[in-house]
Amino acid sequence: MSYALGTWSLDGILAGETLEQLISDVRQKARIFASMRQSLHANMSTSKFNEILSSIEGIQELLARIGGHTSLVYAQNTQSEEASALKTRINQITSEIGNDIIFFDLWWKRDMGDDDAGRLAESAGDLADMLLHKRRLARHSLKEGEERIINLLDVTGASALVKLYDMMTNAYTYDITLHGEQKSLGREELMVYVRDADYGTRKTAYDALLDKYSKNRNILSEIYHNIVLNYRNEFVSLREYDSPISVMNAGSNIDDSTVDALLQVCSKRADTFQRYFAKKASMLHMKRLSRYDVYAPMTDLEKSYAYNEAVGMVLDTFYKFSDVVGDYAKSVFDGGHVHSKLQPGKMSGAFCSTISPKITPFVLLNYTGESRDVFTMAHELGHAIHSIAASPKSILVQHAPLPLAETASTFSEMLLFDVILDKMDASEQVSVLAGKMDDLYATIMRQAFFTQFEIQAHQKLSEGATAAQISDVYMQTLHEQFADSVYVSDVFSSEWLAIPHFYHSPFYCYSYAFGNLLAASLFQRYKREGSDFVPSYLGILSAGGSRKPEDLLHEYGFDIGSATFWQEGFDYIDSLYSHLNTAV
Repeated sequence: MSYALGTWSLDGILAGETLEQLISDVRQKARIFASMRQSLHANMSTSKFNEILSSIEGIQELLARIGGHTSLVYAQNTQSEEASALKTRINQITSEIGNDIIFFDLWWKRDMGDDDAGRLAESAGDLADMLLHKRRLARHSLKEGEERIINLLDVTGASALVKLYDMMTNAYTYDITLHGEQKSLGREELMVYVRDADYGTRKTAYDALLDKYSKNRNILSEIYHNIVLNYRNEFVSLREYDSPISVMNAGSNIDDSTVDALLQVCSKRADTFQRYFAKKASMLHMKRLSRYDVYAPMTDLEKSYAYNEAVGMVLDTFYKFSDVVGDYAKSVFDGGHVHSKLQPGKMSGAFCSTISPKITPFVLLNYTGESRDVFTMAHELGHAIHSIAASPKSILVQHAPLPLAETASTFSEMLLFDVILDKMDASEQVSVLAGKMDDLYATIMRQAFFTQFEIQAHQKLSEGATAAQISDVYMQTLHEQFADSVYVSDVFSSEWLAIPHFYHSPFYCYSYAFGNLLAASLFQRYKREGSDFVPSYLGILSAGGSRKPEDLLHEYGFDIGSATFWQEGFDYIDSLYSHLNTAV
């Protein structure tokens, strides 16, 4: 097939029904579910218990279709007043339905002994681990009335603040002069130029971005400050989590000690990228890189890829690895589930949206033809592959926990990189290897230090820190990760305001470091075992969120709680750096 830049088709999400009909249906299901409240007791039959779980799945399926359709409509034009108003309305409805059924969650966590809970959970198959994990989190639950209040207030609280941030920043345009020509660009178009071969162009692009956020620092920092305080008030003060990052860890069913080991190793191995940046400076005939130069290409001959060519490269890579994986990826394109072209108001970046096990995932791209766009395509298709592999699971456990959610996406990038590298001569390899090192810095070291920044920012804002003081904390983390290898000017002190994940999903960023280093270990095993590795890979993906990450990966020979494991992930990076030195 031939593939062209275009938009997605969302018709299948509603399955021929109107949004209003689905809303009516889910409200009716919630009312029926509420009538089951009287049947909840510790010695209930396993058949009745599984009937209740099935009802929850049906409600979540409808909510996912309603919310998924609305979110995708909003993503394709965040400046649409109608889409924005509808998104707010659906968030309100979702909170109301959540309140109608929350009694089951609270009953399950609190109102029975471990023996009865174990008996019922064991009967639930793939849901067992999730159900028992909920009981382990029981101490963080509040009374039903309190939970209902929090659900309702979130619509006009933190969620509203995040939406306000998105509406403001997605509307920004950047007026710059390049090569004597005045341009007015959106963020995605602007960020193309931070990887330009010309220093002046890179600096102009960065300065335009950071100046816009700096000028709006008062309001953007106030939004962030309130998100952080809301997060601490609910999760630390009321729910009594040990720390803000523990909320993310617990939600992903992963131990604090595992994440601590990851972050500590990343901090200790910062010298890996510092050596690379010193080498890159030499290759670019500079004494030292500045922050403007971190993503500078090795050549000004950046190859452009037509969209159809890029799709072919990505699909060929997946099919070379596994026909099953190739078919999964192809179904996303063939189903019209990719929005690839640039358009005003469209959400920046890229994402994969998994709505339910019954619906092929949707992928948003902002495709400009750069080589990094091809890798972004592989990355987001990796997410889709992960979801499709886990589609036999219940909607309640299809989604992998966040640290594992980046595994298939980054593994897919590594597959593509390996295929492309083999087809290049030494001079081309230098450019591509350097680009890969740049990307690994961006997705491992940068993300780990983002998380270190968030840990400090959350603490300092709870103590009354100002926006200027948070900027100082951000600059400190930049100096720690670069040391003397890169000069960082003060203009980058406002960069933290431009990182959407800080607002959308506190502490999500370490998931990228987690996923990349885990994928590196998986990829090294694949290189050793060849096609014999494929069943293990698909086994990990097909588990979705049904298993605790430490337990799942231990089954396949990975001890992610060990610092040694994360050190081994850097072996892959060291091998690429050695390859680069050889190719120079």
